Amino acid sequence: MQKPIRVGAMLGCMSFAGFLAGQEVNLPAGSGREAVQTGCVGCHGLMTVVNSSGYTAEGWQREVDSMVGRGAKVPQEQIAPVVEYLTKNFPVQAAPKAVMIAGPAKASFQEWALPAKGEFPHDPMAGPDGSIWHTGFQANLLGRVDPATGAIREYPLKTPKSAPHGLTYDKAGNIWFAAHDAPYIGKIEPKSGEITEYPLPAEAKGGHTPLFDAKGNLWFTLISSDRVGWLNPQTKEVKLAVTPTKRSLPYGMVLTSKGIPIFAEYGTNKLATVFPDTMEIHEWTLPNKDTRVRRLTITPDDMIYYADFDRGYLARFDPKTGKVVEWPSPGGPRSQPYAIAVLHGAIWYVEANTEPNALVRFDPATQKFQTWGIPSGGGVVRNMMVTRDGDHLVIAESGIDKVGLVTVERPKGRSKPASH
Repeated sequence: MQKPIRVGAMLGCMSFAGFLAGQEVNLPAGSGREAVQTGCVGCHGLMTVVNSSGYTAEGWQREVDSMVGRGAKVPQEQIAPVVEYLTKNFPVQAAPKAVMIAGPAKASFQEWALPAKGEFPHDPMAGPDGSIWHTGFQANLLGRVDPATGAIREYPLKTPKSAPHGLTYDKAGNIWFAAHDAPYIGKIEPKSGEITEYPLPAEAKGGHTPLFDAKGNLWFTLISSDRVGWLNPQTKEVKLAVTPTKRSLPYGMVLTSKGIPIFAEYGTNKLATVFPDTMEIHEWTLPNKDTRVRRLTITPDDMIYYADFDRGYLARFDPKTGKVVEWPSPGGPRSQPYAIAVLHGAIWYVEANTEPNALVRFDPATQKFQTWGIPSGGGVVRNMMVTRDGDHLVIAESGIDKVGLVTVERPKGRSKPASH
């Protein structure tokens, strides 16, 4: 008898296809199984299996409709059997309760509901002018919230079904985004709303995390095509590099103090770096074979902290030695740590599968945790970013169509970060 495998509810930008890509899977028998195995092949690996929360019949219908709409090859006559199969074998499970831990830090929350239902704000960005930006992944738009007034402006994209993903900005204040479902990098001039598209090669699929280096080149990960690359906005030159590991699923990325990109390979238990001069990629294999990293952050001394999404751990990685130290996240193995950042010398991240989502603070000096429940629940916080003044975090709450601002009281004696 084949052992059933639990498939998680954390699909987000992932189709169910993605969970099946590149892994050995023994699915339970039943009508619809073959369509799942043969038709559901996408941009993600089978990540969130044991630590799943499942879906209702309505939820699975929504997810299947979404993945078919985005190109999954499931015949029309097989959609109903697939939904029935998934509902039967992967029903809803109760999410783990957030674990509340008191501590010395003080944080407060503001949240804004977005105009469009089902917008699915994926990535947030702290704008250079104090605004909060987000990508409307399912609504094909970018949005800007003015925290002072609550006013929201939306910028519909030119190319249909672009599925905008990560965000960043340049020195002139232009907003840049990676299109997940179309081969281009986009730029929006905030005042005029003018959109410029920079085409990428056809093989550059699954635009994910964009970051500018000191030279003005825009680096990005490509989750669907096992590539990382950069774009020169002035010349429109593009360079791509292919990861040594197939179906590595390049995901979150940071830049070291020397401008060297380090990124997570969500399809395997690896981190990787790419050398700008040669575009050579070096991979580090992390100690636990079940580790899966989506987001990572970097401290001023170039230490990497990452959230082990599948195992429920926070970890520190030293690129110089390859050494890994890890700590169990307060919410446990099903907490699904996701968004992560460095603020006031501490590591902040979100447990995306707890009820409610928990904002977690980890003090590297004391190795102690502190937690807060996100007021509206969070709805899976996938990414967050520190504001320019260094006292706030911006978050996007995907499943409930909200964006938020977390204000963190500055510890006594800690100065503001240098402007950039």
